[in-house]
Amino acid sequence: MTAKERVAAALSHREPDRVPLDLWITPEIEKLLMRETGAGDPFDMRVNLGHDCLMSIAGIVASFYMSEEPEYTDPWGITWRRVPFANGNGHYTEIASHPLGGKDKKLLSYRTPDPEEPGQYDGLKDLIERHGKSHYIVGGILGSVFEGPWYLRGMEQFLQDLLLNKDYANQLMDLVMDFHLKAGLKMIDMGCDMLLAGDDVGTQDRMLISPAMWKEFVKPRYASLFQEYKNANPKIKIATHICGFVEPIISDLIDVGVDVLNPVQPLAMDPGKLKRRFGKNISFWGGVDDQKVLPFGNPQEVKEEVRLRISQLAPGGSYILCSSHNVQPTTPLDNIKAFYNAYNKYGSYPLNV
Repeated sequence: MTAKERVAAALSHREPDRVPLDLWITPEIEKLLMRETGAGDPFDMRVNLGHDCLMSIAGIVASFYMSEEPEYTDPWGITWRRVPFANGNGHYTEIASHPLGGKDKKLLSYRTPDPEEPGQYDGLKDLIERHGKSHYIVGGILGSVFEGPWYLRGMEQFLQDLLLNKDYANQLMDLVMDFHLKAGLKMIDMGCDMLLAGDDVGTQDRMLISPAMWKEFVKPRYASLFQEYKNANPKIKIATHICGFVEPIISDLIDVGVDVLNPVQPLAMDPGKLKRRFGKNISFWGGVDDQKVLPFGNPQEVKEEVRLRISQLAPGGSYILCSSHNVQPTTPLDNIKAFYNAYNKYGSYPLNV
């Protein structure tokens, strides 16, 4: 099977020849693996390692790694700061200032970037031209409804808006959603197989906002957004990236047309339980713990983690093996190699786990 056929089969709740493979990584790990594989660019590196999904991102979350300057302002007017890890091995980014923080009236004159500006899709165009026939192409439009607004407003102030300033919150959410609607439709027109939308609303053991608030503000927008995508291409698959504990809203995600849940963090939710409860109606993408096992375990523990997640999530298809978020720069190379080695041992159907 080709990678494209393999993922398509799995997301149709069938077992392909092997479990589809992916791994989310930071830029530092990306450069490391490019050196290890001798690949000339990040997508060739992923192909060399056997990845089945290849993704290009547009929209507000494309700002996380857009510059190596210590501080930079993105096209949305958000200022980001690169912060070195304590041991000096790599950086992470955090928001330094929010363009809509403070007075409500700033929203009246605020304009998002132009979703039709072609340069932001150059990476996707190149990806589709080179690998679109063989691999499953994902267009990333994360921060679609909830997360993007707090990037612009500031989390504390936006959470207050949801309770005390609802007209403002609705206006801001619609503004952000409209950009990602148009960006997603552009990606569909270019030839993506799947769109990855979504907004982090889970913490380690509970939701960041109540399920009732999520259903009031986020669910109807997802329903509208995803219906527009499927109207444009009924075959498009919709994935949502939502970190942390979100079990109370998985049925709602299925209701609004979500096909795939990412990243399935096993220290926040039990993957086996999710598979038993929801596996006939939704697929899973992620699951391999990179909070403890990948960064701090040993290769044998990584091998066992991969085996466990395949045994829990892969029977019957409906699973893309991946880390449960970006593999961090402090993760030992031997553990990353152990991830791929374990996949090669356990990832073929019929499963031997």
